[in-house]
Amino acid sequence: MSQKTKLGIKELSPIDVYRLLPKTNCKECGFNNCMAFAAKLVNREVSVENCKPLLKKEHVNAYKQLKDMLKPAVKEIIIGTGDKAVKIGGKFVMHRHELAYFNPTCIAIDITDEMTDEEIIDRIKRTENFQYEHIGQTLRLDMLAVRSTSNSPEKFKATVKKVNENTRLPLILCSLNPEVLRAGLEAIPGARPLLYAVTKDNWREIADLALTYNCPVTVFAPNDIKLLKSLVKTLLEYGVEDLVLDPGTMYGEGLADTLNNFTMIRRSACKYGDELLGFPLLGVPMTVWMESASLAKEIVIWREACLAAMLMVRYADVLILHNIDGWALLPNIILRQSIYTDPRKPVAVEPGLRVFGTPDENSPVLFTTNFALTYYTVASDIESAKINAYLLVIDTEGTAVDSGVAGRKLTAEKVAESLKASGVENKVKHRKLIIPGKASRLSGEIEELTGWQVLVGPRDSSEIPKFIQEKWQIQR
Repeated sequence: MSQKTKLGIKELSPIDVYRLLPKTNCKECGFNNCMAFAAKLVNREVSVENCKPLLKKEHVNAYKQLKDMLKPAVKEIIIGTGDKAVKIGGKFVMHRHELAYFNPTCIAIDITDEMTDEEIIDRIKRTENFQYEHIGQTLRLDMLAVRSTSNSPEKFKATVKKVNENTRLPLILCSLNPEVLRAGLEAIPGARPLLYAVTKDNWREIADLALTYNCPVTVFAPNDIKLLKSLVKTLLEYGVEDLVLDPGTMYGEGLADTLNNFTMIRRSACKYGDELLGFPLLGVPMTVWMESASLAKEIVIWREACLAAMLMVRYADVLILHNIDGWALLPNIILRQSIYTDPRKPVAVEPGLRVFGTPDENSPVLFTTNFALTYYTVASDIESAKINAYLLVIDTEGTAVDSGVAGRKLTAEKVAESLKASGVENKVKHRKLIIPGKASRLSGEIEELTGWQVLVGPRDSSEIPKFIQEKWQIQR
């Protein structure tokens, strides 16, 4: 049993790591001493390789022990190569609040080898062009899954070649026929797609393909975790190490089993150190299209989106979808963003002075906090109203206005310091500062410390345009 399994994520402490470090306090890692570096390693904020002395020959055993101790419960797998590569898995904990989740769930859109060239190009373009700006991040889709519905090696090879030539995204090649998969791999040598899938009937042939082409492979055993583990053990002994697990995606009466299987697999890996189940999970919400043929298209799309959300929450690392309509995809990519933010670090923007439009010496000066959601909401309301203004973004360690005031992260002293450091007083001839309505209790202190006149603005940033129109002209 490995040191990591003995200790578990919760029991692992900086002392456990420190014992294996060189203890030279050389500072080459960027920290003042080895104990500080050990604390960062436990929190997975730095890599073992940052310790240069540890990489020397005399420390090779300690290095190997640390790598084993700190490895994730769910192995990280790379699909694709170079700029096309994506990482999946790499999870240390079952629950996000225990540490953080790494490598967001990849969403793949399917393409079949019986689609016309026009359909294929259209789906590629729609997948690649799908993007949405949210809280300062550009949210996108990640992969394309090429499915062989014809079971023809020649058709599949031509389709894979066409898709690969027209996309920057990594691929999943989907067929249970080894000869079809072989043809697809021949079309894109060196591309390292994810192969889907190994079963109890074809494992040897597809394992040979995975070893020959250096590809990760999906292990498929619908609603049978015992068989799944058996296949994993067989593949590992055969030499195939980069595996993805698909325990089956069932809807309707099988939904409960689907969610239970995903949960039990991730629990076994993260809570009990079961290394045969310590691999990324793949879900196929598009199976609802096969079970809902008699329903209206919109209902099936809605079902697929709901199933995708459930699987994402239940630890799926890859999802294969059929629908590409934005109204159904958008909620899930925002859900994914929310799940994969680091709970230890508030989502924040850089503090400082922001300029909107073309402000002059008479333009209003406002402030807000550097909590990303607050900042982008305020910025959007100012931009949409085409207001020429200066916005001072104050470092509140990523907290919102009301919580910042309550927790003393937003104080009159910080406002005064930020106002001075921003240089905005050299950009305007007035000395009037509009503060958020939720920070009204700071108005008196801000005036005393800065000498600026404080105007208490609205509690909701959507009312800023109206406030500027009605109050600023009068006050100026």
